[in-house]
Amino acid sequence: MAESMKGLKRTCRCAELSEANIGQTVTVMGWVQKNRNKGGICFVDLRDRSGILQIIFEEEKIGAEGFEKAGALRSEFVIAVVGTVCKRAGAVNDSLATGTIEVVATELRMLSESQTPPFPVEEDSKTKEEIRLKYRFLDLRRPDLQKIIMMRSNIATLTRQFLSEEGFIEIETPILQKSTPEGARDYLVPSRIHQGSFYALPQSPQLCKQLLMCSGYDRYFQLAKCFRDEDLRADRQPEFTQIDMELSFVDIDDVIDVNERLLYKLFKEILGIEIELPIQRMTWQEAMDRFGSDKPDIRFGMELKDISDIVKSCGFGVFTGALENGGTVRGINAAGQGAMPRKKIDALVDFVKGYGAKGLAWLSINEDGSFKSSFSKFMTEDELSAIVERLEGKPGDLLLFAADSTKIVLSVLGALRLQIADELGLRRPDEYKFLWITEFPLFEWSDEQNRLLAMHHPFTMMMEEDIELLESAPEKVRAKAYDITLNGVELGGGSVRIHQDDIQKKMFNILGFTDEKAEEQFGFLLNAFRYGVPPHAGLAYGLDRIVMLMAKTDNIRDVIAFPKIKDASCLLTGAPDIVEDVQLEELGIALREV
Repeated sequence: MAESMKGLKRTCRCAELSEANIGQTVTVMGWVQKNRNKGGICFVDLRDRSGILQIIFEEEKIGAEGFEKAGALRSEFVIAVVGTVCKRAGAVNDSLATGTIEVVATELRMLSESQTPPFPVEEDSKTKEEIRLKYRFLDLRRPDLQKIIMMRSNIATLTRQFLSEEGFIEIETPILQKSTPEGARDYLVPSRIHQGSFYALPQSPQLCKQLLMCSGYDRYFQLAKCFRDEDLRADRQPEFTQIDMELSFVDIDDVIDVNERLLYKLFKEILGIEIELPIQRMTWQEAMDRFGSDKPDIRFGMELKDISDIVKSCGFGVFTGALENGGTVRGINAAGQGAMPRKKIDALVDFVKGYGAKGLAWLSINEDGSFKSSFSKFMTEDELSAIVERLEGKPGDLLLFAADSTKIVLSVLGALRLQIADELGLRRPDEYKFLWITEFPLFEWSDEQNRLLAMHHPFTMMMEEDIELLESAPEKVRAKAYDITLNGVELGGGSVRIHQDDIQKKMFNILGFTDEKAEEQFGFLLNAFRYGVPPHAGLAYGLDRIVMLMAKTDNIRDVIAFPKIKDASCLLTGAPDIVEDVQLEELGIALREV
């Protein structure tokens, strides 16, 4: 039978006690982790968000009725205990912060009983994720998940403190916004009052924060909820949180400076790690050429090397055919893997086919310096030696090559180096390598739409020296954009914004916007720009990704209290769900069968 607290007040959380409290009378409350009834004594592990504390129930101290209640305690019962802190009479438990003490109970109140949980509430649960997410309220009791959720809270608090001290103002922007479909799909919300019209949930506060710069707020920030109706991955959710900011009268270096100091504070305070400042910078082109990725993991080498000039006249048709079609031939050196079995090489060939490759050429260097290769019979000794020299090959190394369009080769080798690094354990979880990627292309070509698209958004400023290329060679124009990456993951990104009317008009023209279309989609922002707009720039982090990396988990659902699964549904609540017909009628919506 559940009891009330009857005025009982908790004096502390379980793991807030230590040997300094020995002899004190305390009141603790929480969930029963485990009950071991040894006849004349019960040992109960009591758990709350701070940790676990051992409670001792002895009949002579708590009375016959209290001891009987203690013996009936089961996992996940909620109890309140009054008792005295004592030094452990039995063996010390070094795995607990409270492992040298225990509380000898003098009073017990059973606040709530529990059914047998569908899985044990314990760290590193082996229960299937689908079951844990269905009972997420139980899953969130696990100490390892609670540590992550509390870490997230600390990161948010420290971010707010730092940015406030730097002169930023926290301002909330609307959740119900106008749809501006230039990017991922919007989540749409029908209006009851304006039937046939829809709000959109924001993919980011981008336009609102630029309006705030027009309004003179100078430095804005927000922990903003954002929504994108796109396919999910391990590091993606339909709703997510951004650490969003915008600054006036700044350029790239100003934005990077304040964000490097923010990251330094977070990693120092949360993990005790001092980031080396300034953080290394690398242009987008260099990152793609060296690592095949615009978010390279630089914890290890295995860099891409271009051998197109060496093999342009060789007898290997795979290489020469790719070059004749305007492609490239590049390779990586899997150092020390020259003895890799053919079966494993074949597995790598299958792997790269998933990234568009037709195959994978290889060359292993024997310990005596001789070569064994899939293509050596088509090459001269000089060509083979030049290739090995270009890739800095040594006896015992395995060289792997891709030949195709530049886009495919970079994608293939970029993914392959990560795959091999994972197999060799080169991506050490305790090593943090930050990198700024700068000078992205301003545009990217869409085969689907047969036109240029903005790689970031239509308000991104270009490098000043490239402005003259806007009309003659827009594909060569570089953006004043920057991403911050960590261990091969994009943490955040931003750009300097266009604030000049003539440049903005050119940008819209290249993207295929008529003046009427630009006004229709972005008129409210363009109108604000007519009344004095300061130079401004900004950046947004994915808070969920930051927490995921700092917590050393590879599943973003671990860092969100109530996450969605891959089909964007919630196993706990059953969302999304059908609604009553009357609700649809009020909105003027009729459903049709598909």
